[in-house]
Amino acid sequence: MHRLIAPLAAWLLLGTGSWALADKPAEKPADLILRSGKVVTVDPKFTIHAALAVRDGRVLTMGSNEQVMATAGPKTEIVDLDGKLVLPGLIDSHTHPLDASMTEFEHEIPPMESIADVLAYIRQRAAAAQPGEWIVLRQVFITRLAEQRYPTKAELDAAAPNNPVVYSTGPDASVNTLALKASGIDRNFQPAAGGKIEHDPVTGEPTGILRSALSYVKGRAVGRKATPAEQDARLEKLFDDYNANGLTSIIDRDCSAGSIARYSRLRAADKLRVRVAISHDVSSKGKLSDIQERIREVARHPLCRPDPMLRIIGIKTYLDGGMLTGSAYMLKPWGVSQIYSIDDPRYRGLRYIEPDVLLGMVQTTVESGLQFTAHSVGDAAVQGLLDAYEEVNRTSPIAPTRPCITHSNFMTPESIAQAGRLKVALDIQPAWLYLDAKTLVAQFGYDRLRWFQPLQTIFEQGVIAGGGSDHMQKIGGLRAVNPYDPMLAMWVAVTRKSQGYPQPLHPEEALTREQAIRFYTINNAYIMFLDDQIGSLEPGKLADMVVVDRDLLACPADDIRDAKVLRTYLGGKLIYKRGQNDFNKSF
Repeated sequence: MHRLIAPLAAWLLLGTGSWALADKPAEKPADLILRSGKVVTVDPKFTIHAALAVRDGRVLTMGSNEQVMATAGPKTEIVDLDGKLVLPGLIDSHTHPLDASMTEFEHEIPPMESIADVLAYIRQRAAAAQPGEWIVLRQVFITRLAEQRYPTKAELDAAAPNNPVVYSTGPDASVNTLALKASGIDRNFQPAAGGKIEHDPVTGEPTGILRSALSYVKGRAVGRKATPAEQDARLEKLFDDYNANGLTSIIDRDCSAGSIARYSRLRAADKLRVRVAISHDVSSKGKLSDIQERIREVARHPLCRPDPMLRIIGIKTYLDGGMLTGSAYMLKPWGVSQIYSIDDPRYRGLRYIEPDVLLGMVQTTVESGLQFTAHSVGDAAVQGLLDAYEEVNRTSPIAPTRPCITHSNFMTPESIAQAGRLKVALDIQPAWLYLDAKTLVAQFGYDRLRWFQPLQTIFEQGVIAGGGSDHMQKIGGLRAVNPYDPMLAMWVAVTRKSQGYPQPLHPEEALTREQAIRFYTINNAYIMFLDDQIGSLEPGKLADMVVVDRDLLACPADDIRDAKVLRTYLGGKLIYKRGQNDFNKSF
C-alpha cells in the first residue's frame, strides 16, 4: 500500500491512469476531502474514483478512501458523500449575464406562452405608462408561443392605443402604428443593406414586421436607471443562482467595454463567484480599417492577460439573423411561412457581413492573438465563416487562437468535417432544441432538420463543441428566457427530446452521457483557454467541482433533467450548499 504525501511533484502517473507516490512524509495535509462517492474526473480516460483531496484551492489527489484519507490532518474538513456523484464545475459557453440580471429590475415579467399572454402584459404596461411612453418587450420568441407567430400591428395597436410598442426578438421585431410613425418608417422607407421592412402586398403599407431593422426604431423603454451598487447586487444574485445550478465558469458572448467595468468591480471586491471569459463585442459596421482598429484596441486591453477569474479571450460579432425570428442565413430558402411572416419563396434569411469584411475581421483577430467568433445560426452562415477561417489559415495558422462558431445550429456533413480539420470549436445551445423543435419541424419538416445540432457527428469528427444556454433574460435556471440549468441541457443532448414535440429529434445525433458531461466541462474549458486549469479533476488543477444528487451515468435518462446540485466548490471553497433536508445528514 502506498502512503499518500502532499507535493504534486511526488506523484508518478502509471500506465493504468492511477497515481502512485514517492516514499517520503507528507509536508502539509489536505484542506478538504470528499470521500465515499463517485468522483468523475473527466480526464482523458474518464477515470472514476471514490475520493478526492484538495489543498490550497487545487486538487491534491484522488483514489480510494484509504489512499485519500492518508492526506488528512487534524484540521482537514472531511465530507462523506454517501455515494453521491462529483463532477468538475460545470461551464456555460454562452451567457449574457449583465443584461439578464437587470431584466426584472423594476418589475417581474410573467411567462408568456401565447399571443393573449403577450397582449395582456402590454395592456398592463400601457395602463402604468404615460401616453406616448414606449413599451418594449424583448426576447419572447414566436417559436415558443402557442400561435407560433408575431403579434400583429393591429393587435399591438388595440392593446396600447396611446403608446408606441416594440415586441423584439433579437434584431427583428413587430411594432405598432405609433412606433412606425415615431420612427419615420413608412411605405417609402428604405433600410440599409441587410435590413428588411415587410409590406402589405395590397396596400403597400408596412405590416409592422421588421427584419434586422430594430436599429431604426427610435424609442427605448423608460424606467428608473439602476445605480452601480444595484447593478452589482443584481449580478451577484444571478451568480449565486449560477452556482446553485452547478455553474462555476461562464463565457459572456457579447460584452461591451462599459459593461466590463461591472465584472472588474466584483473582481476587485472578491465577489466574483464564477470564472468569466469575455468575448468583446465588435460591430461589423463601418469602414473595414476602423473595424480592424477596434479589434486591435480590444487586444491591448489589460484583461487580455491570462487570469483564471476574469479574462477577455476574443471578439464576437453577428454574421446572420436567427432561427427564432426567421432570419438565419440558409443554404436553401426558408419557404413561404405564416409562422415567420415570410411571403418570398426565394428568401434565405439575412447575412450581415460581406465576405471581404468578414475575412478582414478574422485575419486581424488571428493576428492579434484573439479568438474570433460570430453568431452564425444558418448553414449558409456557418459555411461562410468556415470559408473565412479556411482562407486566413492559408497564411496565418488559426488553431492557436481557438476560433469558434457561435450557435452553429444548422450544419452539413461537409461543414462538420471542415471544422474538425481547421480545429474550429462550436458553441451550441441544446435548450433551443428543447424549446423550439416543434416550430422548426413545422417550418422545415423533419428531414431537413437532420443536420440541426448534429452533436454525435460533431463529437465523432473530433470537433470540440461546448454546451451553452444563451441565457439572456431573468434569474432562475428554468424560468430564464433560454434556461441555463445544465442538467436540462445535458438531458436534451442525451435524449434529443423537446417540449411539445412527440418524438426525439433525430435520436441518432444524441450524445452519450460521458460526452454530455464533457460537453459542459472540459470542452468548454478548452474554448475559454482554461483547460489546463479547470474542466477536469486532476492533480494540480483548480478544485472547481459540484456534488450531484444522483448518478448521471447510471440513472434513467429522463431523471437527468431533474438532477439537483447539492454542493458547489470554486477553487476548493464551498460557494453553494443545498438545504439540509435535501441531502443526507453528513452534509
